[in-house]
Amino acid sequence: MTGCYLGIDVGSVSTNFALIDENGNLLKKLYLRTAGRPIEAITNGLKMIQESFEDDIKIMGVGTTGSGRKLAAVIVGADVIKNEITAHAVACITEYPDTRTILEIGGQDSKIIILRDGVVVDFAMNTVCAAGTGSFLDRQAQRLGIPIERFGDIALMSQNPTRIAGRCAVFAESDMIHKQQMGYKVEDILKGLCQALVRNYLANVAKGKEIKSPVVFQGGVAANTGIKRAFEEELGMEIIIPRYFDVMGALGAAILAKKFMAQNKRAKTKFAGFEAAFREHTAGSFECQGCPNLCEVVQIYVDGKLVARWGDRCGRWSADMAV
Repeated sequence: MTGCYLGIDVGSVSTNFALIDENGNLLKKLYLRTAGRPIEAITNGLKMIQESFEDDIKIMGVGTTGSGRKLAAVIVGADVIKNEITAHAVACITEYPDTRTILEIGGQDSKIIILRDGVVVDFAMNTVCAAGTGSFLDRQAQRLGIPIERFGDIALMSQNPTRIAGRCAVFAESDMIHKQQMGYKVEDILKGLCQALVRNYLANVAKGKEIKSPVVFQGGVAANTGIKRAFEEELGMEIIIPRYFDVMGALGAAILAKKFMAQNKRAKTKFAGFEAAFREHTAGSFECQGCPNLCEVVQIYVDGKLVARWGDRCGRWSADMAV
Protein backbone atom coordinates (compact mmCIF):
# COMPACT_ATOMS: atom_id res chain seq x y z
CA MET A 1 0.00 0.00 0.00
CA THR A 2 1.46 3.34 -1.13
CA GLY A 3 1.46 6.27 1.27
CA CYS A 4 0.03 9.35 -0.48
CA TYR A 5 -0.84 12.99 0.12
CA LEU A 6 -3.93 14.62 -1.33
CA GLY A 7 -4.31 18.26 -2.37
CA ILE A 8 -7.64 19.86 -3.29
CA ASP A 9 -8.09 23.31 -4.87
CA VAL A 10 -11.72 24.45 -4.94
CA GLY A 11 -12.39 27.46 -7.17
CA SER A 12 -15.45 29.07 -8.69
CA VAL A 13 -14.84 27.48 -12.11
CA SER A 14 -12.86 24.32 -11.40
CA THR A 15 -12.17 21.92 -8.53
CA ASN A 16 -8.76 20.29 -8.87
CA PHE A 17 -7.19 17.28 -7.17
CA ALA A 18 -3.54 16.25 -6.97
CA LEU A 19 -2.34 12.99 -5.42
CA ILE A 20 1.39 12.61 -4.75
CA ASP A 21 3.45 9.79 -3.25
CA GLU A 22 5.99 10.08 -0.44
CA ASN A 23 8.67 11.06 -2.96
CA GLY A 24 6.57 13.93 -4.28
CA ASN A 25 5.72 12.24 -7.58
CA LEU A 26 2.29 13.05 -9.02
CA LEU A 27 0.20 9.89 -9.20
CA LYS A 28 -3.13 11.37 -10.21
CA LYS A 29 -4.58 14.75 -11.14
CA LEU A 30 -8.18 15.77 -11.73
CA TYR A 31 -9.54 18.96 -13.28
CA LEU A 32 -13.30 19.07 -12.65
CA ARG A 33 -15.84 21.79 -13.39
CA THR A 34 -17.27 23.22 -10.18
CA ALA A 35 -20.44 24.31 -12.03
CA GLY A 36 -21.77 26.15 -8.97
CA ARG A 37 -21.91 22.91 -6.97
CA PRO A 38 -18.61 22.66 -5.03
CA ILE A 39 -19.83 19.94 -2.63
CA GLU A 40 -20.75 17.70 -5.55
CA ALA A 41 -17.44 18.41 -7.30
CA ILE A 42 -15.44 17.53 -4.17
CA THR A 43 -17.31 14.27 -3.51
CA ASN A 44 -17.12 13.27 -7.20
CA GLY A 45 -13.36 13.83 -7.14
CA LEU A 46 -12.97 11.62 -4.08
CA LYS A 47 -14.99 8.86 -5.77
CA MET A 48 -12.86 9.06 -8.92
CA ILE A 49 -9.62 8.76 -6.95
CA GLN A 50 -10.98 5.82 -4.98
CA GLU A 51 -12.06 4.08 -8.20
CA SER A 52 -8.61 4.64 -9.73
CA PHE A 53 -6.62 3.15 -6.86
CA GLU A 54 -9.14 1.16 -4.79
CA ASP A 55 -7.17 -0.20 -1.78
CA ASP A 56 -3.68 0.42 -3.22
CA ILE A 57 -3.12 3.75 -1.46
CA LYS A 58 -3.22 5.12 2.05
CA ILE A 59 -3.84 8.85 2.49
CA MET A 60 -1.21 10.16 4.93
CA GLY A 61 -2.23 13.82 4.81
CA VAL A 62 -4.62 16.26 3.10
CA GLY A 63 -4.27 19.92 2.15
CA THR A 64 -6.93 22.27 0.79
CA THR A 65 -6.72 25.63 -0.94
CA GLY A 66 -8.79 27.93 -3.14
CA SER A 67 -11.89 30.00 -2.38
CA GLY A 68 -13.67 26.85 -1.15
CA ARG A 69 -10.81 25.56 1.00
CA LYS A 70 -12.78 25.64 4.25
CA LEU A 71 -15.66 23.74 2.69
CA ALA A 72 -13.31 21.11 1.27
CA ALA A 73 -11.55 20.83 4.63
CA VAL A 74 -14.83 20.01 6.37
CA ILE A 75 -15.89 17.42 3.80
CA VAL A 76 -12.62 15.49 3.43
CA GLY A 77 -10.91 16.28 6.74
CA ALA A 78 -7.87 18.47 6.00
CA ASP A 79 -4.61 18.67 7.93
CA VAL A 80 -3.52 21.91 6.20
CA ILE A 81 -5.66 24.81 4.92
CA LYS A 82 -3.71 27.41 2.90
CA ASN A 83 -4.49 30.35 0.63
CA GLU A 84 -3.95 30.17 -3.14
CA ILE A 85 -0.85 32.39 -3.10
CA THR A 86 1.04 30.02 -0.81
CA ALA A 87 -0.13 26.88 -2.60
CA HIS A 88 0.77 28.13 -6.10
CA ALA A 89 4.15 29.42 -4.94
CA VAL A 90 5.09 26.15 -3.21
CA ALA A 91 4.15 24.06 -6.24
CA CYS A 92 6.10 26.33 -8.56
CA ILE A 93 9.36 26.53 -6.60
CA THR A 94 9.29 22.76 -6.05
CA GLU A 95 9.64 22.30 -9.83
CA TYR A 96 11.44 25.57 -10.66
CA PRO A 97 13.41 26.68 -7.55
CA ASP A 98 14.83 29.78 -9.28
CA THR A 99 11.42 31.25 -10.22
CA ARG A 100 11.14 34.98 -9.58
CA THR A 101 7.70 35.71 -11.08
CA ILE A 102 4.52 33.66 -11.28
CA LEU A 103 1.71 34.69 -13.61
CA GLU A 104 -1.51 32.86 -12.77
CA ILE A 105 -4.78 33.17 -14.69
CA GLY A 106 -7.70 30.98 -13.74
CA GLY A 107 -11.36 30.73 -14.62
CA GLN A 108 -12.61 33.81 -12.76
CA ASP A 109 -9.57 35.62 -11.40
CA SER A 110 -5.91 36.28 -12.01
CA LYS A 111 -2.92 36.91 -9.81
CA ILE A 112 0.78 37.69 -9.88
CA ILE A 113 3.28 36.41 -7.31
CA ILE A 114 6.75 37.90 -6.89
CA LEU A 115 9.41 35.64 -5.39
CA ARG A 116 12.98 36.34 -4.43
CA ASP A 117 15.27 33.53 -3.24
CA GLY A 118 12.32 31.14 -3.00
CA VAL A 119 10.26 33.46 -0.77
CA VAL A 120 7.05 35.32 -1.67
CA VAL A 121 7.78 39.03 -1.27
CA ASP A 122 4.78 40.52 -3.04
CA PHE A 123 1.56 39.55 -4.81
CA ALA A 124 -1.59 41.02 -6.30
CA MET A 125 -4.96 39.58 -7.26
CA ASN A 126 -7.72 40.71 -9.58
CA THR A 127 -11.17 39.35 -8.81
CA VAL A 128 -13.21 42.27 -10.16
CA CYS A 129 -12.73 42.36 -13.96
CA ALA A 130 -13.43 39.23 -16.01
CA ALA A 131 -11.31 40.33 -18.98
CA GLY A 132 -8.53 37.84 -19.59
CA THR A 133 -9.87 35.07 -17.37
CA GLY A 134 -10.64 31.56 -18.56
CA SER A 135 -14.41 32.01 -18.48
CA PHE A 136 -14.18 35.10 -20.71
CA LEU A 137 -12.01 33.27 -23.26
CA ASP A 138 -14.39 30.30 -23.17
CA ARG A 139 -17.31 32.59 -23.93
CA GLN A 140 -15.56 34.28 -26.87
CA ALA A 141 -14.47 30.95 -28.35
CA GLN A 142 -18.02 29.67 -28.08
CA ARG A 143 -19.41 32.82 -29.67
CA LEU A 144 -17.00 32.43 -32.62
CA GLY A 145 -17.74 28.71 -32.94
CA ILE A 146 -14.15 27.73 -32.14
CA PRO A 147 -13.14 24.93 -29.74
CA ILE A 148 -11.32 26.56 -26.81
CA GLU A 149 -8.49 24.04 -27.32
CA ARG A 150 -7.76 25.61 -30.75
CA PHE A 151 -8.07 29.26 -29.65
CA GLY A 152 -4.33 29.79 -29.19
CA ASP A 153 -3.22 27.90 -32.29
CA ILE A 154 -5.62 29.88 -34.50
CA ALA A 155 -4.40 33.14 -32.94
CA LEU A 156 -0.79 32.24 -33.79
CA MET A 157 -1.77 32.00 -37.48
CA SER A 158 -2.33 35.78 -37.56
CA GLN A 159 -0.03 37.89 -39.71
CA ASN A 160 -1.72 41.22 -38.96
CA PRO A 161 -3.43 41.27 -35.54
CA THR A 162 -6.09 43.92 -35.05
CA ARG A 163 -6.15 46.09 -31.94
CA ILE A 164 -8.90 45.16 -29.45
CA ALA A 165 -9.95 47.25 -26.46
CA GLY A 166 -9.09 44.92 -23.59
CA ARG A 167 -9.52 47.10 -20.52
CA CYS A 168 -13.02 45.75 -19.86
CA ALA A 169 -14.68 42.45 -20.80
CA VAL A 170 -17.79 44.23 -22.05
CA PHE A 171 -15.83 46.65 -24.25
CA ALA A 172 -13.58 43.84 -25.52
CA GLU A 173 -16.56 41.78 -26.66
CA SER A 174 -18.20 44.79 -28.30
CA ASP A 175 -14.96 45.64 -30.09
CA MET A 176 -14.58 42.05 -31.32
CA ILE A 177 -18.11 42.07 -32.74
CA HIS A 178 -17.41 45.41 -34.47
CA LYS A 179 -14.16 44.08 -35.98
CA GLN A 180 -15.99 40.98 -37.24
CA GLN A 181 -18.59 43.17 -38.93
CA MET A 182 -15.76 45.18 -40.49
CA GLY A 183 -14.49 41.98 -42.14
CA TYR A 184 -11.33 41.24 -40.14
CA LYS A 185 -10.06 37.65 -40.16
CA VAL A 186 -10.87 35.48 -37.13
CA GLU A 187 -7.20 34.76 -36.46
CA ASP A 188 -6.36 38.49 -36.50
CA ILE A 189 -9.18 39.19 -34.02
CA LEU A 190 -8.07 36.36 -31.71
CA LYS A 191 -4.42 37.47 -31.78
CA GLY A 192 -5.53 41.03 -31.08
CA LEU A 193 -7.63 39.79 -28.16
CA CYS A 194 -4.66 37.89 -26.72
CA GLN A 195 -2.51 41.01 -26.91
CA ALA A 196 -5.26 43.16 -25.36
CA LEU A 197 -5.79 40.80 -22.45
CA VAL A 198 -2.06 40.65 -21.73
CA ARG A 199 -1.90 44.46 -21.75
CA ASN A 200 -4.85 44.54 -19.35
CA TYR A 201 -3.16 42.04 -17.01
CA LEU A 202 0.14 43.92 -16.97
CA ALA A 203 -1.54 47.31 -16.50
CA ASN A 204 -3.83 46.21 -13.68
CA VAL A 205 -2.81 43.01 -11.90
CA ALA A 206 0.94 43.50 -12.41
CA LYS A 207 0.89 47.29 -12.00
CA GLY A 208 3.97 48.46 -10.11
CA LYS A 209 5.46 44.95 -9.90
CA GLU A 210 9.00 44.20 -11.04
CA ILE A 211 8.70 41.21 -13.35
CA LYS A 212 11.97 39.31 -13.53
CA SER A 213 12.80 36.00 -15.19
CA PRO A 214 12.46 33.09 -14.77
CA VAL A 215 8.72 33.71 -15.30
CA VAL A 216 6.30 30.80 -14.84
CA PHE A 217 2.76 30.90 -16.25
CA GLN A 218 0.17 28.82 -14.33
CA GLY A 219 -3.58 28.27 -14.30
CA GLY A 220 -5.95 26.92 -16.92
CA VAL A 221 -5.31 29.83 -19.32
CA ALA A 222 -1.64 28.75 -19.58
CA ALA A 223 -2.89 26.13 -22.06
CA ASN A 224 -3.64 28.98 -24.49
CA THR A 225 -0.55 29.30 -26.68
CA GLY A 226 -1.77 32.66 -27.99
CA ILE A 227 -1.75 34.20 -24.50
CA LYS A 228 1.69 32.71 -23.80
CA ARG A 229 3.12 34.20 -27.01
CA ALA A 230 1.54 37.58 -26.25
CA PHE A 231 3.19 37.61 -22.81
CA GLU A 232 6.57 36.75 -24.33
CA GLU A 233 6.26 39.50 -26.94
CA GLU A 234 5.13 42.10 -24.40
CA LEU A 235 7.72 41.22 -21.72
CA GLY A 236 10.58 40.30 -24.06
CA MET A 237 11.42 37.16 -22.11
CA GLU A 238 10.73 33.43 -22.15
CA ILE A 239 7.58 32.21 -20.38
CA ILE A 240 7.77 28.77 -18.74
CA ILE A 241 4.69 26.53 -18.62
CA PRO A 242 4.99 23.84 -15.90
CA ARG A 243 3.95 20.24 -16.59
CA TYR A 244 0.93 20.42 -14.32
CA PHE A 245 0.00 24.07 -14.97
CA ASP A 246 -3.72 23.41 -14.59
CA VAL A 247 -3.58 21.89 -11.08
CA MET A 248 -0.71 23.80 -9.46
CA GLY A 249 -2.87 24.97 -6.55
CA ALA A 250 -3.90 21.41 -5.70
CA LEU A 251 -0.32 20.19 -6.17
CA GLY A 252 0.94 22.88 -3.79
CA ALA A 253 -1.69 21.89 -1.21
CA ALA A 254 -0.54 18.26 -1.42
CA ILE A 255 3.11 19.27 -1.00
CA LEU A 256 2.21 21.43 2.01
CA ALA A 257 0.29 18.52 3.57
CA LYS A 258 3.33 16.29 3.07
CA LYS A 259 5.64 18.84 4.74
CA PHE A 260 3.21 19.38 7.62
CA MET A 261 2.92 15.67 8.39
CA ALA A 262 6.71 15.27 8.18
CA GLN A 263 7.14 18.06 10.73
CA ASN A 264 4.47 16.57 13.00
CA LYS A 265 5.40 12.91 12.88
CA ARG A 266 3.20 11.98 15.81
CA ALA A 267 0.17 13.61 14.25
CA LYS A 268 -2.51 11.42 12.73
CA THR A 269 -4.17 12.64 9.56
CA LYS A 270 -7.65 14.14 9.84
CA PHE A 271 -8.64 12.55 6.53
CA ALA A 272 -12.23 11.37 6.85
CA GLY A 273 -11.72 8.48 4.43
CA PHE A 274 -13.14 7.92 0.97
CA GLU A 275 -16.47 7.08 2.55
CA ALA A 276 -16.85 10.85 3.11
CA ALA A 277 -17.83 11.03 -0.57
CA PHE A 278 -20.97 9.05 0.18
CA ARG A 279 -22.18 11.10 3.14
CA GLU A 280 -24.85 13.76 2.85
CA HIS A 281 -23.36 17.26 2.93
CA THR A 282 -25.54 20.36 3.04
CA ALA A 283 -24.79 24.05 3.50
CA GLY A 284 -26.88 26.86 4.95
CA SER A 285 -26.43 30.36 6.32
CA PHE A 286 -28.01 32.98 8.52
CA GLU A 287 -27.47 36.66 9.26
CA CYS A 288 -26.21 37.32 12.78
CA GLN A 289 -28.11 40.12 14.49
CA GLY A 290 -25.64 40.47 17.38
CA CYS A 291 -24.10 43.76 16.18
CA PRO A 292 -24.22 46.26 13.27
CA ASN A 293 -21.82 44.10 11.18
CA LEU A 294 -24.70 41.70 10.35
CA CYS A 295 -22.25 38.92 9.43
CA GLU A 296 -23.49 36.13 7.18
CA VAL A 297 -22.59 32.93 9.00
CA VAL A 298 -22.17 29.77 6.90
CA GLN A 299 -23.17 26.43 8.44
CA ILE A 300 -22.13 23.00 7.15
CA TYR A 301 -24.02 19.81 7.99
CA VAL A 302 -22.82 16.24 7.51
CA ASP A 303 -25.58 13.60 7.65
CA GLY A 304 -27.80 16.19 9.29
CA LYS A 305 -25.29 17.08 12.02
CA LEU A 306 -23.85 20.61 12.30
CA VAL A 307 -20.08 20.26 11.98
CA ALA A 308 -18.73 23.71 11.04
CA ARG A 309 -19.47 27.43 10.98
CA TRP A 310 -17.56 30.41 9.62
CA GLY A 311 -18.09 33.95 8.38
CA ASP A 312 -18.50 35.77 11.71
CA ARG A 313 -15.90 38.44 12.43
CA CYS A 314 -15.95 38.15 16.21
CA GLY A 315 -15.91 34.36 16.48
CA ARG A 316 -19.20 34.18 18.37
CA TRP A 317 -20.46 31.29 16.23
CA SER A 318 -17.26 29.75 14.88
CA ALA A 319 -15.09 29.76 18.04
CA ASP A 320 -16.22 26.30 19.09
CA MET A 321 -16.08 24.91 15.55
CA ALA A 322 -12.83 26.25 14.11
CA VAL A 323 -11.98 24.80 10.72
